Amino acid sequence: MIKPHYRVFACFFLFAFSLGALLARLPDVQSNLGLDKAQLGLMLIGMAIGSLVSLSLGARWVDRMGARLTAFVTVIGTTFCYALIPWLPSAYLVFGTLFVAGVLAGLLEINLNLEADRIEAQINKRVMNRAHGMWSLGFFVTALIGANVREAQIPVTVHTGVAFLVVVVCCLVLLPGMTNAPHRPDAKPHEEGEHRIALPNWGLLPLCIIGIAAFLIEGTGIDWSVIYMSDAFGVTPLIAGLSLTAFTGMMTLGRLFADPVVERFGPRAVATTLLSIAAVGSLLIGVAPHPYVAILGFAMIGLGCSCVYPLAVSAAAQRTDRPSAVNVAALAQVSFVVFFLGPPLLGFVAEHFGIRVSYLAVLPFVVAGLLLGGALESKRRPAAAAGADA
Repeated sequence: MIKPHYRVFACFFLFAFSLGALLARLPDVQSNLGLDKAQLGLMLIGMAIGSLVSLSLGARWVDRMGARLTAFVTVIGTTFCYALIPWLPSAYLVFGTLFVAGVLAGLLEINLNLEADRIEAQINKRVMNRAHGMWSLGFFVTALIGANVREAQIPVTVHTGVAFLVVVVCCLVLLPGMTNAPHRPDAKPHEEGEHRIALPNWGLLPLCIIGIAAFLIEGTGIDWSVIYMSDAFGVTPLIAGLSLTAFTGMMTLGRLFADPVVERFGPRAVATTLLSIAAVGSLLIGVAPHPYVAILGFAMIGLGCSCVYPLAVSAAAQRTDRPSAVNVAALAQVSFVVFFLGPPLLGFVAEHFGIRVSYLAVLPFVVAGLLLGGALESKRRPAAAAGADA
């Protein structure tokens, strides 16, 4: 029998697997449509806008649809959109398809994070970090596959089409047995006409700031690491790529193995330690005299940002002032805005003050996250049978 949290893990992995297949082939999509980089960037904003719409409005719909139906619709739906994109003849159609994919991705984010939190309460063990670790692992695996598939000159339509078939088969095997995990006993229910729009409130603000710190670090690692290595040291593409490999590898490992550590030491202690590591890593990158020192810094910020956002999601889901879906959606909304807008803003800093300064610019946000770490501590104990097997 498949355990409930393994189904959540699979959904995170499959979503990242299919999205990564498309992202790995974006140069081919760009070439087929004849777009320059600015036009490609504007086209990709469609997914960000769609995500923000569903994160703002979709919380009550996720509660109504339930975990299984939402998982089927969002995982298969997003993958279908990604497989359709290489066949589309215009950037406008791609923008619209990415908007739909973004709407579904936002609903997926709410659904899977809620289920992970409720399963934690049900089995009395942490699973949230491993769930997000499977998302990171999905990207890592599909990046390796994508590089080889593109090198073999396999058409992008075949690549994304096969990814779609893999996801559909896996969903048909894994998701039929998915059931709604029970709500936490003191969770606030959705009232009709209440909380139609998910927006952050004052109580959620500390968690939003912690999430902002994590996503700013993640943005600098994913978007700017290779460019930093090339600009700061003029290294070969292989050495430059090691920075991104170190970052994503440590982020994945951190998430996959953090849950027992969080159970033992608590979310505040773990987040404080990780953000401290991230601060030292960012400082190291900012002043690195040698490329391998910078790669060490990227490994440190990968580990440092790995579990901070999942811990913030768990804390948001456990708040009792509003329905869990609303708080999770509101936190994700702010974090997604930072994830999409943070790297371009840091690029502005890099353009005017140097790329090293962009890594130092995140330090005030990391310090703010450190000061607000107490917000990660739950005020209640999970209602679950002690000793349940995870």
